[in-house]
Amino acid sequence: MGGLPLQNASSPLALPGSEQNKGSVTTSIPETKPKKKICCACPDTKRLRDECIVEHGEDACSKWIEAHRQCLRAEGFNV
Repeated sequence: MGGLPLQNASSPLALPGSEQNKGSVTTSIPETKPKKKICCACPDTKRLRDECIVEHGEDACSKWIEAHRQCLRAEGFNV
């Protein structure tokens, strides 16, 4: 009986449900990393937000503050 061995621990091939392939699902998800520094992202909404706060105060500018936050989130920042 000179057949092939049934189990070979050093074999690089593994079944899809085997222990070797378990971590590949979590590592295949790309993480979105911001391409810019937060100070340089969204200059238009930042300018409008800052002008509004200087002229009217922070309480009156929630619309511009939220618009700037949404822009930053779209750029990949967690704010």
